[in-house]
Amino acid sequence: MDRYERYERLDVSWASDGVLKVTIDNPGRANALDGLGHAELTRIWRDAEADDRVRAVLVTGAGRTFSAGGDLDWVQSFVDDPDARIGGLREARELVTNLIEFGKPVVSAVRGAAVGAGLVVALLADVSVVAENARLVDGHTRLGVAAGDHAPLVWPLLCGLAKAKYYLLTCEPLDGAQAERIGLVSLAVEEDDVLRRATDIADRLAGGAPTALRWTKQALNSWLRIATPHLDAALALEFLGFAGPEAQEGIRALREKRDPDFCRTRPTC
Repeated sequence: MDRYERYERLDVSWASDGVLKVTIDNPGRANALDGLGHAELTRIWRDAEADDRVRAVLVTGAGRTFSAGGDLDWVQSFVDDPDARIGGLREARELVTNLIEFGKPVVSAVRGAAVGAGLVVALLADVSVVAENARLVDGHTRLGVAAGDHAPLVWPLLCGLAKAKYYLLTCEPLDGAQAERIGLVSLAVEEDDVLRRATDIADRLAGGAPTALRWTKQALNSWLRIATPHLDAALALEFLGFAGPEAQEGIRALREKRDPDFCRTRPTC
């Protein structure tokens, strides 16, 4: 496990023979991801790809929450620092493309909230197992920036353009049962059964024909590769938005635990 010992925000262990368990673990912060956590979540796929012992990956969150998304201090840096915006855009793209190019099966086990970068991993997993009462939300527009990350790439493909527009424009949360019904996730099960079901699926995939699984995944992910211009456009627009007043108001509203008032960002409203 030497290659995984340097991780601080991810707890890396073996769920079973051949199944690497990656747990997003930020105690007291609902597994929110700061700059270090996001970088580790981006890098883990390269380490696991290079590790011949790994035949499948199970990714989950510590406790009863998957991930509450980006830490606000880290998000604030995108508003304050142009270099941080450039670095954040590059790393956000790498998180998505590293997952798409990762050749081994990935199963996500989602309980509680899945937001931001956590939602990226939850939905880009090859099989997503979520609690029926889990809370999935893409909150970009409420933050005051365009829906970027994985959203324009994968949401229309999973649940259709009409549903994608509705949830991405309104930031309305979905529970796990709703997400399964519209095709956004693979399975919705009772909360206490999430980890067991996800582990069973990861075990089954780890015992499968590795080349056949890799090539099937490669072929299916071609749908995502041909859509990467949408990813690039969305990320560019998202991070451009961090330089504007709407993102400042969105972050203030989150800190003050109130609804954002985007009228105050415009001279005429």
